Amino acid sequence: MFKRYRRPGDLVFATIFLLFALWLASQLQTQTIWANGQQLFAQPRFWPAVGVFGMAGFGALHFLSSVASDRIPGRWPEVGTWLRSLEFVGWFLAYVWLVPWAGYLLATLLFMGALTLRMGYRDGRMIGAALATGLGIVLLFRTFLQVRLPGGQLYLLLPDGLSTFMLTYF
Repeated sequence: MFKRYRRPGDLVFATIFLLFALWLASQLQTQTIWANGQQLFAQPRFWPAVGVFGMAGFGALHFLSSVASDRIPGRWPEVGTWLRSLEFVGWFLAYVWLVPWAGYLLATLLFMGALTLRMGYRDGRMIGAALATGLGIVLLFRTFLQVRLPGGQLYLLLPDGLSTFMLTYF
């Protein structure tokens, strides 16, 4: 009933999780307050402390069970897979950096096309579908829902009427 099925990379994950939970616990004193005169469950520090100490406690149990379990080969290839996925965090950060400079429309179209190529799709129809999806996303969020996003600095180089139009709708 309580048989443990360990996976490659489990010990690395348990270690990182426990260290993160302990770091969060060390930050509770400076990030939350204990308000005088309030009941226990209404305290601003109470529920974050419950969550963080629960995270640390269960993280410690997970770590101990990982240490006690038989070692399964493949730990570092698994960790390598996790690290390779961070590439897409970099893509997202680059996109967020580019939007205020190039504008939402141009940045979205550039990244939709670039990520389509990055994922290995070279067919013109797939790239066209990605660009059409990007245009649809821009039209939905910026034009129809009027989500406030920073206007692109490149838009300021356009003629006055077109610049205002692009800053407003794209």
